[in-house]
Amino acid sequence: MRQALHLRTKGSRNIMAKIITMPKLGLTMTEGTITKWLKQIGEPVKKGDLIFEVATDKITNQVEALEEGLLRRILVTEGKTVPVGTPVAILAAADEELPSVSGCEEGSEAEDTEKPDVPFERGEPSPLTTLGTDVKASPAARKLAREHGVDLIQITPTRPDGRIVEKDVFAYLEQQKKAAVSTTITKAETVRTTPVAERLAQELGIDLASITAPGRIGKEDVFRAWATAQEQQGEIPERREPLAGMRRIIAQRMSESKRIAPHVTINMEVDMSRAKALRSALKAQGQKVSYNDIVVFAAARALREFPVVNASIVEDEIVYHSNVNVGVAVALDNGLIVPVVKNADRKDLTTIATEAKDLAKRAREGKLGPDEVSGGTFTVTNLGMYGVDSFTPVINQPESAILGVNRIAEQLVVIDGEIAIRPLMNLSLSFDHRLVDGALAAQFLAHIKAYLEEPALML
Repeated sequence: MRQALHLRTKGSRNIMAKIITMPKLGLTMTEGTITKWLKQIGEPVKKGDLIFEVATDKITNQVEALEEGLLRRILVTEGKTVPVGTPVAILAAADEELPSVSGCEEGSEAEDTEKPDVPFERGEPSPLTTLGTDVKASPAARKLAREHGVDLIQITPTRPDGRIVEKDVFAYLEQQKKAAVSTTITKAETVRTTPVAERLAQELGIDLASITAPGRIGKEDVFRAWATAQEQQGEIPERREPLAGMRRIIAQRMSESKRIAPHVTINMEVDMSRAKALRSALKAQGQKVSYNDIVVFAAARALREFPVVNASIVEDEIVYHSNVNVGVAVALDNGLIVPVVKNADRKDLTTIATEAKDLAKRAREGKLGPDEVSGGTFTVTNLGMYGVDSFTPVINQPESAILGVNRIAEQLVVIDGEIAIRPLMNLSLSFDHRLVDGALAAQFLAHIKAYLEEPALML
């Protein structure tokens, strides 16, 4: 989701730089992790431009700017987590003096982060950029030119006195960048990739145009191409990357859930014959409903009858939620996110299907709001499309249970003494044994089974 950029204007009449701070994207957010900078030092930023991605404990947001200026300094690098309100970057004009930022003194990490984020190749400084005896230039302009290996004699000054200032160097670098882009049109520009895959390919030096994939190129496609390239060279070195962003948050939450709640998982087989017939009938009427939508619909109605399964343990209290909010797990390239269908027990099947489809689409696009991934009381997660027959899902705290949906497979069964073929599916229910007893969990799962085997009971 795009979020408005938090800016703080600093200083007096002569200093109009804007300090970008870590925004507060939800009532419970206390810190955020910058997962990717979408703008780099020296690039112009306009109102509405997406400038960076930030991951919270729930979602990843794309933050957009409300002000204009050049991105002069990045104070927080990718992968770092900082509290809400912490300065993360500075916007300013090319020739403006930059304000000092508390905790980011000159020559500290804030100064160093400016270098790797500049989108221009650096060369060795030429004698002119080092000595500068033949060119009039400001100290800031000389420093910037030296960092990028630019010969000041190539730059046209804009001041009447012929003195080159920092904005002239920025303008030259931008001009060079555009020229390079216009003359380097490759096949890779037409390749459909996910943002994570594109970034990973750049890090590993993989040409996306060399990768063949049935749809969009994903992270795993890039890893396979990299591994193949290493094998051809006769050596596969270890690859390491920091545990950061969404993956770091998932690791923390899953570890906490297993530590806090004693997990127990039970499985139950369901005959999906009539659910399949229902889906076909709705499809004939132009209504697209998935098997997962039908499971969510059934679970929401069963939760009304089993308030303990819809409850949570918060400190020393049992909280019985007044609403049935079902989270639907969505797999992303770099992790998992759980958007929530609010008040699912009060909605009909087609409404749930429409909402779940929209939430999943916007989850993959990174456009969910904080309220759309919070407030869940129960979660449904589906691995059936991968041919899974049974698994042990981890409870999404502070919920008390999570339902795993497995594949539907045609199997031989005995009905009234005769052999028949039926579409069977396993349901895997993990529950918090501190709150939900085994017998109660079995009854709850049996109710879902009954609804799926006879949809008329819930329609």
